[in-house]
Amino acid sequence: MKPTTFAASFQKDDADDTPDAGSGAALRPSRICHLALLSTAFWALVFYLHSGGQGGGGAVSVLFKPSAFSLPIPKLSNIPVVRRPPSSENPPAPPADHCAGRRIYMYDLPPRFNEDLVRGCRKLSPWMNMCPYLDNCGMGQPLGDGGGVFSARGWYGTDQFMLDLISHCRMKRYECLTGDASLATAVYVPFYAALDAGRYFFNNTSTRDALALDLAAWLVQRPEWRAMGGRDHFMVAGRTSWELERKVDVDEEWGNKLLSLPTIRNMTALILETSPWDRGGDDMQSRWSSLAIPYPTYFHPETAADVVAWQEKVRSTERRWLFSFAGAPRPGSKKTIRAEIIQQCGASSRCNLFDCGSGASCYWPGGATRVFESSDFCLEPRGDTLTRRSTFDSILAGCIPVFFHPGSAYTQYTMHFPSDPNSYSVLIMHTDVTGRNVSIEETLSKISPEAVKAMREEVIRLIPRVGYADPRSTRVNFKDAFDIALEAVIDRVAKRPLLCANIRTHFPV
Repeated sequence: MKPTTFAASFQKDDADDTPDAGSGAALRPSRICHLALLSTAFWALVFYLHSGGQGGGGAVSVLFKPSAFSLPIPKLSNIPVVRRPPSSENPPAPPADHCAGRRIYMYDLPPRFNEDLVRGCRKLSPWMNMCPYLDNCGMGQPLGDGGGVFSARGWYGTDQFMLDLISHCRMKRYECLTGDASLATAVYVPFYAALDAGRYFFNNTSTRDALALDLAAWLVQRPEWRAMGGRDHFMVAGRTSWELERKVDVDEEWGNKLLSLPTIRNMTALILETSPWDRGGDDMQSRWSSLAIPYPTYFHPETAADVVAWQEKVRSTERRWLFSFAGAPRPGSKKTIRAEIIQQCGASSRCNLFDCGSGASCYWPGGATRVFESSDFCLEPRGDTLTRRSTFDSILAGCIPVFFHPGSAYTQYTMHFPSDPNSYSVLIMHTDVTGRNVSIEETLSKISPEAVKAMREEVIRLIPRVGYADPRSTRVNFKDAFDIALEAVIDRVAKRPLLCANIRTHFPV
């Protein structure tokens, strides 16, 4: 093959090369490379023929002497290096989907299950007008600074049973809502169970249960429900299990049977207090069909800066009292712990007693908050049930809670409280107090100042975790009690398909 034949094979590639202006155009880098390739191929052929085609051991042919050719061999060191762009075989990874595994589908329920209850707010309670408490997405009326007790903003007169509304408003602004249930990890049912239960406590069981039964019948007809039998569904029911889990249809029994319905038990219910009997029983589904979440307090911050400002305030507040108690004696009640607490507190010069049964109003948020802010320890006996809202009001004020039963906190709010109860609280068994074997003042005074300081700091750290941010705010940049509960629901739903086969044998849908 002649060298010109190699050159002709590259003419098409060089067609787009334009020489520099002027009569003596310089060689472009691509042409230099072509010449180098031609020369290398040519001299390889010469060497092969020179060696007689034997790899270097044949006779020399006089027809192919190097001196018979005048084509110069370009030096490789003078050839410019052409840099190619990076390969596109590995394109950059697309941005991560921050909603992956977090998408939630929210039912648009018929208004009888939520909106109609709000419109009928004057009939929600036989004792009081509930309408003001439903304002501002369930937070109630603004409190202002409460005469210096509160910070400048974020404080509302919130009723302890408004969590259904607060959560619904919050979910409407949830960043990972989806209109396609097939893409959702969990399904939210915005039923105002607390409002429904509260209006009929003194009616017969058929009246109390009517709307709950209606909801169950509506849900089982939905394709979203049939996908997993409701095991990916959840709801917020801002009452205790005692008020929502009646076992028998007897008018003398308290509450409705919403959480006892087989259909509803397939769901996860976020409630203020779970049943200790269900949690410890053999009913494998009831042990994880409900989760306890904190009672709502008066503080609903919009941003992390609001939280930090309040934490600094309670951290720097002077605490003149060793311990305090805010509550009524509950005459005639079998819960004699309160009577003993009031007796011991009243007899101590180091206890601040805010007796709600003797004229002091515990319904004014500033009163109890002022007491809690000025105390190292706040006594938190059981309320109508094992738990009480005052626990979270005292934590909000930076006061270390003192419990008299493990079920008042330790077995309830496991998502929100530290695993070590001694890091943030004190337990004095109620039987020791009622048996008059223990002095509350003496027990608390034995705790060292260093330990008290560490416990208070842990309590102050808990403030955002046990509170609920303003549900209307688009600037919430911290994790609150609702965020923590929602993460637990999503994690629980993700694990449920693994259990469905076993569950179906016990609880057929």
